[in-house]
Amino acid sequence: MGKNTPTAERKKPLASDKMAGAPIKVGILFSQTGVTSATERGMSDATLFAIEQVNAAGGINGREIVPFLLDPGSQPDAYYDLANKLLVEFGVKIIFGCYMSSSRKAALRAVERQNGLLCYPAQYEGFEYSRNAIYCGAVANQNSYPLGEYLLESSRSRFYMVGSDYIWPRESDRIMTEMVLRDGGEIVGRQYLKLGAKNYEFVELVKNIKAKQPDVIFCNFVGDSIIKFYQAYADAGLSATTMPIASLTTSEADIAVMGHDVGAGHITSATYFQTHLSPVNRLCLQKYEKWKGQPVITNMCWEAAYFQVGLVSEALREVETDEPDVLRKAILGREFLAPQGKVRIDPSNGHASLWPKIGRARDDGQFEIVAIMDRVVPDPYLVSSFHRHLHSEMNALPL
Repeated sequence: MGKNTPTAERKKPLASDKMAGAPIKVGILFSQTGVTSATERGMSDATLFAIEQVNAAGGINGREIVPFLLDPGSQPDAYYDLANKLLVEFGVKIIFGCYMSSSRKAALRAVERQNGLLCYPAQYEGFEYSRNAIYCGAVANQNSYPLGEYLLESSRSRFYMVGSDYIWPRESDRIMTEMVLRDGGEIVGRQYLKLGAKNYEFVELVKNIKAKQPDVIFCNFVGDSIIKFYQAYADAGLSATTMPIASLTTSEADIAVMGHDVGAGHITSATYFQTHLSPVNRLCLQKYEKWKGQPVITNMCWEAAYFQVGLVSEALREVETDEPDVLRKAILGREFLAPQGKVRIDPSNGHASLWPKIGRARDDGQFEIVAIMDRVVPDPYLVSSFHRHLHSEMNALPL
């Protein structure tokens, strides 16, 4: 069987294997190989885990969800080809998938052409609307704004901007730059590297950062570039105490690869951390660890990939069809109790209301949650001006 022959992936037989009615086929389009695979493998695991939970609980009114997993290999063009294959050749109407904005835009070309539905669980730059998409990751007012506020209120005003050279990092840079300059701060340097950049390129970048001595580094690297950058930073003897790296992407999964000592002290803005204390999260982690059969590491993308399956499943039970036009209407305005808190899909734009948090990496590879916000309605087009809402009180965490 070839690498991209769709198969119904499952860990073990289900109690629901004798379900009546035609199964509901869904596509899973996350990379198992390539530069972003460390994050995307976690997203595909979260999706498969959530689907098995739905099936074990009786499926969709007695109909089993059957997932078909394909590997785009972290190549944006492959997301278009494989999304088209799922929709046309295998009759899938719902696709859970994509991480980078370039891969989402590629897959959406096929999804819109074939009138499918793409459920996208990654944080992204916003400024997009599609009648064929549901967006479950954070947009700028749910991650960039909280991070910028936290850093500026911590008297860090001299920023050095770095990232991978594609849409999302550059748009995140633009948004953060506007915040910094509006607050009287300064951008002391900026450099972008292509995906797959070599180690020596990160070494040279860190040398330049060290010479500029910023208060903070705003990092928008993705995939294995995150690991290379943080390791080059550590090798240069720089300190998270005096010059932290602040990111929208660096997660528990990345720190597990780079080493806990390399990640310790650095800052991430995310809507979910594994250390979140809600009962829903604790129970979900217990079940996931049992499903994996080993200790687990989760992150923001894992959690969004997990909860979007549950949310879509509830809508499927209500309308009893996977026709995208009908199903999307049932998803809009729907709430779901996710590990991060109760999320809601905004009926006007198809994006999710989420619970932003700021975390500082600990010595054990997990994050201490140091600041939080109440649930924030998505503003993907940044129509509203920036408002300060960040709180440090830990008892405000949603349960």
